[in-house]
Amino acid sequence: MFLHKSAGDRAYLGIVYLFLAFVFLITFYPFWNILVLSLNSAADAVKGGIYLWPREISFASYQEILRDQEILNGLKITFLRTLVGTPLAVAVISLLAFALSKRDLVGGRAIGLFFIFTMYFGGGLIPYYMILKSVHLIDTFAVYILPNLMNVFFVIIVRTFMQELPAEVEESAKIDGANDIQIYARVVLPICVPVLVTIGLFSAINHWNSWFDSYVFTYKPQLKTLQAVLVKILNQYQTQSFTSNASQMADSAKRTAVSSDTIRMAATMVATLPIILVYPFLQRYFVKGMTLGAVKS
Repeated sequence: MFLHKSAGDRAYLGIVYLFLAFVFLITFYPFWNILVLSLNSAADAVKGGIYLWPREISFASYQEILRDQEILNGLKITFLRTLVGTPLAVAVISLLAFALSKRDLVGGRAIGLFFIFTMYFGGGLIPYYMILKSVHLIDTFAVYILPNLMNVFFVIIVRTFMQELPAEVEESAKIDGANDIQIYARVVLPICVPVLVTIGLFSAINHWNSWFDSYVFTYKPQLKTLQAVLVKILNQYQTQSFTSNASQMADSAKRTAVSSDTIRMAATMVATLPIILVYPFLQRYFVKGMTLGAVKS
C-alpha cells in the first residue's frame, strides 16, 4: 500500500516514521542503558564505556537485591497497594461516573463543577496531612488506599464514555424491570470495559510509582513502598550523608561483585519492569478507552 501512494505522501510518511523512530530511541535508550549496567559486573562497569551490551554479564546485583529485606518488603507493600487500590478505585470511579452521567440527576451540574473546582484548587500539603491525621490514616496501610479512591480526571473520562451510550439500551433494561443497580452492573459495566481497563491501568501505575505518600505519611519501615525505598537508596548514595544499603554492598564489592551503581540500576529495573509488563496485556483496550472516553460529540 505504501508503494501505491504518491511521492509526496511517501515522503511525508517517511519523515513521520523517522521522527517516531527518533523519539523511540531517545526515550528507550536510557532504560536500556540502565538494564545493561545492572547486568554488568561491578569490576568491569567502573571502567566505563558500556553503552549497548554488557561486557561481562553478572546477576550479582539482582541477587543482592533479592536478599535485601527492605527492598523485598517494599516490593510486597507496593504489590499489595496496587492489587487492593486499583479495583477499589475503578469501582468508586465507575459508580460516581454512572450517577453523574444521568442528565436528570438533581444538582448534577453543581456537583460536577464542585469536582472540577478541586482539580485546580487545594489546601496544600499541611492541611492535607492534618486531615489524614484527624481520621487516623497516618502511618497505616489505608493511607495508600482511601485518599486515592477517587480521581476527578478519571471520573470525567468515564462519565463522558457513559453519556455516549445509546439511551435505548438503558430504556429497554428498565422495561424489562431492571433497577439502576442492575443496569449499572449488567448493562453499563460490560459496555464500559475499554474505558474501565484504561483508568485501571492509570490507577495501577499511580499506585506502583507512588513514593511521596509513603515518604511523608508513613514512618514504619514495614509500610514503606518499593519506590520510597528506591528514593532512599538514590538520595543516600548521592548525598553521601548516610550509609545506605547500596553503599554497604559496595563496601563488600570484592565478596559480592557489586557496586553502588549496579545496585541502583538493578533496583530501578526491579521497580520498573513489573508495571511495564502489564501494559501489553491491556494495550488493546487502551486506545479505544481513551478516544471514546475523551471525545464528546
